Amino acid sequence: MLDASVLLASEDPNDVHRAATVRLLHGESALATLDLAFYEVTNVAIRAWRDRVAAERLRERINALAGDGGLVRADLQLLSVAATIADELGISAYDAAYVAAARRTDSRLVSCDVHDLVSRGLADLPDDVLVDHPQS
Repeated sequence: MLDASVLLASEDPNDVHRAATVRLLHGESALATLDLAFYEVTNVAIRAWRDRVAAERLRERINALAGDGGLVRADLQLLSVAATIADELGISAYDAAYVAAARRTDSRLVSCDVHDLVSRGLADLPDDVLVDHPQS
């Protein structure tokens, strides 16, 4: 389960996790993300980077995951669980939604968000996933 930070890192040449995210995205592992990623990556690409082309590439990447069955929909049950997680852990509802989606699908959450997710043991960095499951 990839959160938006991983998808964004794949487009950001200055991100320290870029190489690992690109390898992860082009590897053999089954990947998924949450439908909220469409909004999150578009927001960053348009508002922070001011790059409509990057926004389009990111949306196409998410759409490719969806085409492979790798898009989890944020429904009422998932959002209810996310709200509980957010409240209990003091993280954003967005981050908590990815945690809830990973739990629902019995997946490993991959994130570049060291502060809120990785440091709390809720997610793994792309490099750590690649070490555990080398790609061919």
